[in-house]
Order: sequence, then C-alpha cells, then structure tokens
Amino acid sequence: MKRIVFTVTNDLCFDQRMIRIASSLANNGYAVTLVGRKKKASPPLQAQPFHQKRLSCFFEKGMLFYAEYNIRLFFYLLFTRVDIIGAIDLDTILPCYFVSVLKNTSRIYDAHELFCEMHEIVSRPRIYRFWKRVEKFAVPKFSIGYTVNKPIAEEFKRMYGVDYEIIRNLPVYYELSETTKKEKFILYQGAVNEGRSFETLIPAMKWVNAPLIICGDGNFMEQARILVKTHQLEEKVIFKGMLLPEELKSINSKAWAGVTLFSSDGKSNYYSLANRFFDYIQAGIPQLCVDYPVYQEINNLHRIAVLTKDLSPQTLAHHLNELLQNESLYDTLRQNCLKARTVFNWQEEEKKLLSFYKIKFA
Repeated sequence: MKRIVFTVTNDLCFDQRMIRIASSLANNGYAVTLVGRKKKASPPLQAQPFHQKRLSCFFEKGMLFYAEYNIRLFFYLLFTRVDIIGAIDLDTILPCYFVSVLKNTSRIYDAHELFCEMHEIVSRPRIYRFWKRVEKFAVPKFSIGYTVNKPIAEEFKRMYGVDYEIIRNLPVYYELSETTKKEKFILYQGAVNEGRSFETLIPAMKWVNAPLIICGDGNFMEQARILVKTHQLEEKVIFKGMLLPEELKSINSKAWAGVTLFSSDGKSNYYSLANRFFDYIQAGIPQLCVDYPVYQEINNLHRIAVLTKDLSPQTLAHHLNELLQNESLYDTLRQNCLKARTVFNWQEEEKKLLSFYKIKFA
C-alpha cells in the first residue's frame, strides 16, 4: 500500500477539494495523510477515510507564518514514512521538494491556481518577487503534477516545460431534495479575498431586491465589513463566516442564485475555474459569473449562468435583479443546471485522478 502525504496551509475542515482527493485515494487502496494548519478557532476534525494531521504555529498570517509553517512541515515530512509527497500549491512546495530529495521519494505538484498571479500576490511587488523565485526554482523539479484547467496547464508548460494533467475541482454528486424551497437571496461562498470584486458587488446590493449572504473568510474580510457599513447595508449583506461543508451545502441548496466574480488583475483570476462555480451547478442554482475564457466555454455548452464583462455596481445589480425577476430566464438556467450537474461531478472526475495515480506510480 503506497503512502501519500498531501500538504496544505489551510484548515483541513474546510478544504473540500483535498477532502475529495484524499478520500478517493484512501478508498482505493492508498494510505493517505492530509497535513494542514491548526488555528486558534479551528473546529474539531471531522471523521474521514484518511489520516489528518494539524501543525500548530505561533504566527497566524504573513511571511512569518509561512516561514514557521514550512519549517515545521519540513521536519514532520522528514520523520514520516512516505512514498509520495504531494505539494498542494506553491506555499508548501519547498519542504516537499527538499524532503523528497533527502528521502529519495516521489513527489507531485497539485496547482489549484497560478499562485504568483493571484491579485494579493501580483499587486505586491516584493511579495511577488519572493514567490516567483520559489516558483522558478521548484516547479521545474516537479515533473509530475496536475491542475484545474487547460489554460493554467498551458501556462505551466510555457513557463517551465512541465506537462500537467487536468483534474477539475468538482463537487460530489448528491440527490437534491424536492422539498427544499428556494429562498430569494444571493449567495457568495468561498474565500473573501482581494480580487473577488467585493468593491463593486457590495455597493451593487443597494439596488438589488434581495439580500446577499457571504459564506467564507479571507484577507479582504475587514474591508468588506467596512464597505457594508459605508453603504449602510448591514441589513442587506450578511456574513456567515467559515462553514463546514455540510452546513454550506444546506445554505447552497436554498439559495436563489450564486455569484462567481473576479477582477481581471493577474492571470490567476482570468484563467480561474472557481470551486463555487461548480458548487452552484451541483445545487441546481443559476449564477452571475465573470465572462472569462473557461467559464465562457462551459456556459456556451450548457448555459447555466448569466455572464458579465462589466463589473460595475450598476451592471451587477442589473444582472442580479434579472435573475430574481425574469422567471423565464431563471427557469431555463435552473433546468440547464439540473442537467449539467450530472456531468460536472466528482464521481466522474475521480476516474481521472485514480487513473493518473495508477499510471504514474504503478
């Protein structure tokens, strides 16, 4: 039985992508450990078919956190029996590389995004230069890897000559309850980070005839709360914080529509394929989504969203009200979601994952 250790910097309870990947591999004959961080407010770990390990740190954020976490992760990996070390994104790649060399074990890179091109990285020149140096050093040394879509895979090929497979971050298919009644609220789920268009989405809610519920946390949370207060939207924009997957799925199933918005700053946003985009489809709810290449390609085939190039508050409000008021449009999009959810689900996508590991690590 091959032993795999995956490494992330976030709280394991909320990482749905890694829960799915680790569970699929564990259920198919691999001994899997998922390593993450423990925060002061971390909830108890949920039972999973794989082993979970949390590393505690003195620092909670910033470069001191990354430095401390990577040192702790290095020593954990060094003294752990493992056959395959999986670095999940760039912020854990260095200890994974060095330990794989020292122990002569296989290594793999799972790139959820173009890390250096995220808005919060590319907008800070000093931080960008640091992570770009890490990327240039480490990524070429990970010849085996996968990412979430073709444009990102092509960027890695262009920059570093690596051929990465595509394994999308799709939700698990589940039966929808016919008794769950839709409520007229707009849902945002995911990281409340820079570059997610909260600067225009929150002001847009002044003209939208429904509340906005935000489920998540991130580096833009304080600014988001200030925006709500500035525009006097305390009764219209509701922050739910971080929710466990089952809690999030419950809210998702009741929502009227979702939003998947990104600023165009940085290639990571432009080439993104957000988790929530597919979570909304799986819940059978239409969404307002940015008109970027990967979303456009999927929507051209299935028409499950209203796409927008203009992220101004007035335009966002117009499109959200259209989803709320245009019954014909809404019903068409919803029926298309119900069909598309049978295509875009983890039960189908995990076949690629299992085949990938079987071929690469036979």
